[in-house]
Amino acid sequence: MLFLLHTSNVRIDASEILIQSLVFVRKGCGMAMRILAVIPARGGSKGIPRKNVRLMNGKPLIAYAIANARASRYVTDVFVTTDSTEIADVAKSYGARIIERGDRLSSDLVTLDPVVYHAKKQAEKQCDCVFDYVVTMQPTSPLLRVETLDAAIEYTIQNTYDTVISVVNKPHLSWERDKEGVIRPLYIERKNRQELPPQYMETGAFVVTRDSCVKENTRIGEKMSVFEVDERESIDIDTVGDWILSESLMRRKKILFRVDGYVKLGLGHIYNCITLALSMIEHDVLLVTREDARTGIAKIKETNLPYRTFQKDEELEDIIKCFQPDIWVNDCLNTSKAYIEWLKKRVSRVVTIEDLGEGMEVADAVINALYDENEPRKNLYSGYRYVCLRDEFQMESPKAFSPTVRNVMVMFGGTDPSNLNKLVYDAVLSQSERFSDIRFFFITGIGYDNEGNGIVTRPKENVFVYPNVPRVTKYLKEADLVIMGQGRAIFEAACMGVPAVVLSQNEREMTHSFAQMEHGFLNLGLGQEVHPSLITNTLEWLVQTAAVREDMHRLMLQIPLKKGLARVKQIILGDDDFEHNHRTL
Repeated sequence: MLFLLHTSNVRIDASEILIQSLVFVRKGCGMAMRILAVIPARGGSKGIPRKNVRLMNGKPLIAYAIANARASRYVTDVFVTTDSTEIADVAKSYGARIIERGDRLSSDLVTLDPVVYHAKKQAEKQCDCVFDYVVTMQPTSPLLRVETLDAAIEYTIQNTYDTVISVVNKPHLSWERDKEGVIRPLYIERKNRQELPPQYMETGAFVVTRDSCVKENTRIGEKMSVFEVDERESIDIDTVGDWILSESLMRRKKILFRVDGYVKLGLGHIYNCITLALSMIEHDVLLVTREDARTGIAKIKETNLPYRTFQKDEELEDIIKCFQPDIWVNDCLNTSKAYIEWLKKRVSRVVTIEDLGEGMEVADAVINALYDENEPRKNLYSGYRYVCLRDEFQMESPKAFSPTVRNVMVMFGGTDPSNLNKLVYDAVLSQSERFSDIRFFFITGIGYDNEGNGIVTRPKENVFVYPNVPRVTKYLKEADLVIMGQGRAIFEAACMGVPAVVLSQNEREMTHSFAQMEHGFLNLGLGQEVHPSLITNTLEWLVQTAAVREDMHRLMLQIPLKKGLARVKQIILGDDDFEHNHRTL
């Protein structure tokens, strides 16, 4: 038996095709070649009762195989062979013809070979023809794409194979038990999975067979090959777990996050979109940013998330054509109405985040967690209920209140565009004798130049600098007080229950409504206008007034912030009708 393999890496030269003088069948071309699709669907499924007609993502399972066969460029006749009247009725409604099989071909012990052979013979009678090829298509492979099916048929005909079987490459370190019960390895050398030789498993999705090779006891001819499909398409519905996985993959969306992060803008937008993208692993995500947003790109690279860059807005058209997003999430400040309308002509759903521009009027949804909007809008979700906390804050418990201040944390984001780190650093050092018992640690971001700004560790003054730390919670757990900007990190401090003094980076940050005393924050206003003495005096007062800090701690922990991420995901996916009806929860 000749055995060959097809993978996506195999290329067939056009000259070879011409030499072989092969003719590909296309519907409506009047050629004599006919290809039969046989879909076996028994009614006695026990693992999943009524499996073939149960609704998967809104359609009967068998409908997917019928749709692929009917959509194929090469399949000319589609038949379902079944012992079930219900399956037959459903199959007819989706455009298949029916072959009834008796009890002899419907028991649990009968293999597919005699079933397909019987179906071929009956189809020949009904169609009054002889088929050139027979394609067995299992109804339990709903994720198979018609493009894959057609490629396999082409591959079979081009190479004059008798049989081609769908497979998936799943190399493993496998073992077997021999007749004596001894366990033996099926490999020579232990290697990482990526280094193992190919190991092909039949998927059951399809078997393409030359008509003359379809017999009562086999569909495997002398000259055969396999056709590799990807892991998604290889899923065969046998268990409830298979069903759940397949239905989940069918609902998988392609979500594009358009986001920027650089020194002037800060990295809050980048962190927010990274958090969302990492939380939506069940979907296909892509981050898109400007080529000159080097700081933001560096942060994205750390996550290993897929991303693309562009120089000019005109390039977005090509990115859309290539990725074909179902949802576009925009997180780069104020948008124009024209820009959002342009997107909506190309993408089914457009969501914009922290947007105060005219584009918010026409976006499908606007998520402004940093702002409390008084004007009601059907498409607007504003306030802390829509905060997206990173994983480390979702899993971490709040810090217990400490009556004594031993550690003060200073944090002004990934870039600190107003250089508030320097303001606080100099203020603390100028009054080091007042705070000799307190340890100050500065948490600086990837886009901040510590040495260039003179922000360095000084152990004698109890000042320590930690750049680009992987986990902020580690330091917040040690902090009794935090001095920080008014960006998204305020929600992280609140989640941990650490009393905070806030300095705004710019006028826009001052409009962020959350960082007020009612939520446990002491807000000093625009950082560039704050005198160093106000910082040190405020710090000394809070150190000496444990009751105030305890109230700040209590107020912070009254706010349920951890549910925001789930709400935002729901809105992005378009499940916002429920959210609108439960905004007060």
